[in-house]
Amino acid sequence: MRTAYVGLGSNVGDRLGYLRRAVAELSSHSLVEFVAASSVYATDPVGPPQPDYLNAVVEVRTSLQPLQLLALCKSIEREVGRMSRGRWQQREVDLDLLLVEGQTEQGAELTLPHPEMQDRAFVLVPLSDLDPGLVLPSGSPILRRLEEIGRSGVKLAHPPESLWPRP
Repeated sequence: MRTAYVGLGSNVGDRLGYLRRAVAELSSHSLVEFVAASSVYATDPVGPPQPDYLNAVVEVRTSLQPLQLLALCKSIEREVGRMSRGRWQQREVDLDLLLVEGQTEQGAELTLPHPEMQDRAFVLVPLSDLDPGLVLPSGSPILRRLEEIGRSGVKLAHPPESLWPRP
């Protein structure tokens, strides 16, 4: 079993509902164990003008290989109701595989660690909720990197318990 971090985002419809459903689906998989959820943050969108996002990160333990976990995340997006609108467009739900303990990947389908996470406060703020001592792939401690890029556009919206899977 390895620790993995999955980023979640939504900016269409019942944003918190979509995130809750995605966490429940992820946690219900027999090879995925829910460990913790960050707080949920309201964040400014990246790209063209569109509604604000809700973003969070969940920590799981899994025996799935990274590409299998990615496939599960994409399946959950479809199951929860994501509609295909193209890159940088609004989303019902988005699941991004950020980190998998001890794993790196460089391929057409997946790059691990996530190549853009170190520059995104909407990823680093919730990730730091889960592991404030995390050292990023660049070698920089996560809290130092957050000091460098700032927390602008990231506002607390809901406590972590709002994403915990229900029995």
